[in-house]
Amino acid sequence: MAKVSPTKTPMREQPAAERIRNYDEVPFGYSPEEAILEAKRCLMCKNPKCIDGCPVEIDIPGFIQFITEKNFKDGITLLKEKNILPAICGRVCPQEEQCEKECILGVKNEPVAIGRLERFLADWEAEQGEIELPPKPKSTGKKIVIVGAGPAGITAAADLVRLGHKVDMFEALHEPGGVLVYGIPEFRLPKSIVFREIHYLEKLGVRLFTDQVIGKIKSIDELLKEYDAVFLGTGAGLPWFLNVAGENLNGIYSANEYLTRANLMKAYLFPTYKTPIVKGKRVATVGGGNVAMDCARTALRLGAEKSIIIYRRSRGEMPARDEEIHHAEEEGVIFQLLSNPAAFHGDENNWVREVECIRMKLGEPDDSGRRRPVPIPDANFRMPIDVAIIAIGNSPNPLIPSTTPDIETGKWGNIITDLETGKTSKPGVFAGGDVATGAATVILAMGAGKVAARGIHEYVMKKGKKE
Repeated sequence: MAKVSPTKTPMREQPAAERIRNYDEVPFGYSPEEAILEAKRCLMCKNPKCIDGCPVEIDIPGFIQFITEKNFKDGITLLKEKNILPAICGRVCPQEEQCEKECILGVKNEPVAIGRLERFLADWEAEQGEIELPPKPKSTGKKIVIVGAGPAGITAAADLVRLGHKVDMFEALHEPGGVLVYGIPEFRLPKSIVFREIHYLEKLGVRLFTDQVIGKIKSIDELLKEYDAVFLGTGAGLPWFLNVAGENLNGIYSANEYLTRANLMKAYLFPTYKTPIVKGKRVATVGGGNVAMDCARTALRLGAEKSIIIYRRSRGEMPARDEEIHHAEEEGVIFQLLSNPAAFHGDENNWVREVECIRMKLGEPDDSGRRRPVPIPDANFRMPIDVAIIAIGNSPNPLIPSTTPDIETGKWGNIITDLETGKTSKPGVFAGGDVATGAATVILAMGAGKVAARGIHEYVMKKGKKE
């Protein structure tokens, strides 16, 4: 057996000094030669733990084996049996905490770059032109509605239509994709890729309806009169705030609003798109997750001279992916660590001009396992800013629970589901993704969509057939 390289095959990317002036994707992806070289690092374990780490149960060694054989067509076919969004997952999913974390090669060396190989196959397929569709299944005569065209809804719809059900999908926004289009920036996930995957879903037979705010135009009870089952994949679109003095000043955004304006509404292409956004010269983003990194890096591309991350713990406790933190550091984002905003101060016209922070130290670990941040008395300081973005988390949108009183919710407004089936407390209604768990990852939402699709299939096949 040939000696296996201890490190991943590097992925080429735009230099930091160039990419902060454009919205183009940062990593370039593997060439066929690079993909084959990386695929050959796989040990082809007899008991592959990497599959256990995949929320959507992809046959990882199987598709990697096809890459080593230069059989990319069968590789992507196998991959898409379990994952309808490989080009997306290959770019934004935290493989280092899931499949790659379980890779045996990673015990002593770097694990196989599973995510990069997944992206390679998806991009290769797109370059070939027409994407091959699976055989059309026999119709079951069942009708299912998906509420929310984000990762959970897309996955559930794909699995259900491939089982022979008629599937309609309602999306509240004017474009499908959910967080994939409104939240994740173009330089991390090009929107053309999202729309390509959505188009594939429509080719499978899913009917998509945008600008449909369920809970306003129709209730869940009304949908149940038309459909055999309902899947709720409405995400976590209700932003959290700090609740400190001055947080209502002009120039202070939630991360949701800031990223939606910049991404979905194309504010970065002004004046071609006339979406207003306050760009700012000194922009502070509060938070330490992937969303905070997206906001801070977006601010640079919108012209900020200084983009500052304010985070109450140290770098080691940041929940963002290492790759995202690394890219932010390369691009010049400033990290103001062990600090937490105590107030915002404005000018006579109520525009934010300073953030007042209190210095923190790390205490004992909290429930998350990370050390708890503890304020240091009399250690406040101020920084000049002209834009602030609050990126500390989100809760599920309360619209559907508020209009569906017989659906059980948790203390954070999340819809309670059965983990094995996706069932809610309301018969015929299933849910999954961020609306059930709170804000999490794309791949976990997709996994929940697959679980719910199986639960829905079992449920509707036991029901009497609708006309």
